[in-house]
Amino acid sequence: MDNNELEKSTAYITVEIIEYIPNSVVIKTILKKSTGNISVMSFDSGEGLTEKTSPFDTFAQIIEGKAEIVIDGQSFLLDTGQSIIIPAHKPNVIKANERFKMILTIIKSGYEL
Repeated sequence: MDNNELEKSTAYITVEIIEYIPNSVVIKTILKKSTGNISVMSFDSGEGLTEKTSPFDTFAQIIEGKAEIVIDGQSFLLDTGQSIIIPAHKPNVIKANERFKMILTIIKSGYEL
């Protein structure tokens, strides 16, 4: 995982910030602050993230392909351009039934730290 932020005051084509790597999930940090972070991720087909629960709400935006996001046992199929808020304290899984890219944004509100 690359914890270096992207260069500021530079224009980017978001979907081109990260590439697919066979049999992998790739994460690139856009911004990382004590108050939250923004990352872009690519998932090869068949890959995913194991179930986790975060103390913060997470905003997931699909920027290429299709993703399956399971929140508290309920499955959501998201296509390019769609997004969903994963609620804090809810178990969730991100699956790549086909390859896709997404942006994850986590805002840490001070009272939850």
